Amino acid sequence: MISFFICLAILVGGYFIYGKVVENTFAPDDRETPAVRINDGVDYIVMPQWKLFLVQLLNIAGLGPIFGAMQGALWGPCVFLWITFGTVFAGGVHDYFSGMLSERNEGVSISEVCGI
Repeated sequence: MISFFICLAILVGGYFIYGKVVENTFAPDDRETPAVRINDGVDYIVMPQWKLFLVQLLNIAGLGPIFGAMQGALWGPCVFLWITFGTVFAGGVHDYFSGMLSERNEGVSISEVCGI
């Protein structure tokens, strides 16, 4: 149970502290998002802030409860720390950076950004 609270503290700290470091590194600007600029009601839709937060939470944490429990049963509670650090330092940064790339390239997918 102690590893759960340690991981929870790391996630909260990573959100507030490391999230600011990543935001300052990638330097977001004030341009309109493709959902506002290209709003077509199908692919580009403006969503409320709470829905965006839930979608992002499910994207980054979707496999964690399944994969984490299986790995924790195999290798013990230290795996929860590994998954937590991976989520903060790799998963969150990847999602933020790919979103910023997509926003700066007219809302195209990551495969199209790589093609450009």
